[in-house]
Amino acid sequence: MTAPLRLGIAGLGTVGTGIIRIIQEHGQMLAARAGRPVQIVAVSARSNNKDRGVALDGYAWESDPVALAKRDDIDVFVEVMGGHEGPARAATLAALDSGKDIVTANKALLAIHGNEIAAKAEGAGRVLRFEAAVAGGIPVIKALTEGLAGNRITRVMGVMNGSCNYILTRMESAGLTYEEVFEEARALGYLEADPQLDVGGIDAGHKLSLLSAIAFGSKVDFNAVELEGIGAITIEDIRHAADLGFRIKLLGVAQLTGRGLEQRMTPCLVPAHSPLGQLQGGTNMVVLEGDAVGQIVLRGPGAGSGPTASAIMSDVIDIARGIRMPTFGIPATSLVAQPAARSAVPAPYYIRMQLDDKPGALAKVARILGDNGISIDRMRQYGHDGSAAPVLIVTHKTMRSAVELALEALPQTAVVTGETVALRIESL
Repeated sequence: MTAPLRLGIAGLGTVGTGIIRIIQEHGQMLAARAGRPVQIVAVSARSNNKDRGVALDGYAWESDPVALAKRDDIDVFVEVMGGHEGPARAATLAALDSGKDIVTANKALLAIHGNEIAAKAEGAGRVLRFEAAVAGGIPVIKALTEGLAGNRITRVMGVMNGSCNYILTRMESAGLTYEEVFEEARALGYLEADPQLDVGGIDAGHKLSLLSAIAFGSKVDFNAVELEGIGAITIEDIRHAADLGFRIKLLGVAQLTGRGLEQRMTPCLVPAHSPLGQLQGGTNMVVLEGDAVGQIVLRGPGAGSGPTASAIMSDVIDIARGIRMPTFGIPATSLVAQPAARSAVPAPYYIRMQLDDKPGALAKVARILGDNGISIDRMRQYGHDGSAAPVLIVTHKTMRSAVELALEALPQTAVVTGETVALRIESL
């Protein structure tokens, strides 16, 4: 019989226990599909006396993940601890130094240190796989590196954080404020210990930077991702967008332009009837566009024990089958450092402001927009009780830089009060 593939699993949270459950319940099926048995040899976590709902008595225990990574009796180090520094990074590097292949769900680690770790892995003849790091159970990494390998990718976009999508869709369906739904999501355990990782767009930005590297053959550059969270989105924005035929999503977009690589994770309006507009709850969706295939849409659960463990196991089975490929689809030494381009493609914008109810107020706003080359497509004013009225403007296509200049100038009119919100309207 072919020798088994031996795993060491670092991290026994929901994902780690999900991996163990799959292997314990589907051992024969996995062996048949992989061409060899897949076995867990040892595990590591912070505490060994916690009931995790799976039997661990058949596995060796290491309290230190670095010690687990160095064990001579494992072939693959499975890292599901999280964090871009500390034990996760130290154990991953130790595993490579010890001749192990790596399977990880750690998007932060790869977004920050991916170029270094990929070069080290490939230099040592090892494999680094990370299907589970992006969009949970959606096989988007395989789609890019394998299924669409014959395409020049023109654009990658999607909703890649289920917590944000839950908040935005719950606000709309229940008519609740952002603050109310934020607290609800926190109570349900949908948010990270540091919620800013979710609602600030950081988690999704990590994922986008990894997809960009594969799609465009570029070095991972998370620092170049334009980030804007959903904290400024109000229930009024949700309602106004719906009134205009749109829904608001925290949308990631990456595309290679004449100015460089544009990467942004920002709230956008998308057509309500589009696949992204129809996306509800904590589900993720990634849209890939290639010159030969056109547009394909991948939809599925973006997190959770089963979906993420499923993605881990797809990488494990590939390694068991003997499939070896560069981390980001091409050798790490061939990845190109692309210049960062910020919103280089023009688009229409939704602009919401509070306008003093004075004669000539709208004319002053229109003059500022016109002075910055922004043409108004449509405008609506909503009823009000006080001295200021909410006004919505949808522009024709314009550059983000022009919108920013206009936003800076609007307070000088002395008729705009409060915070003005500008959201890109994304074409799909």
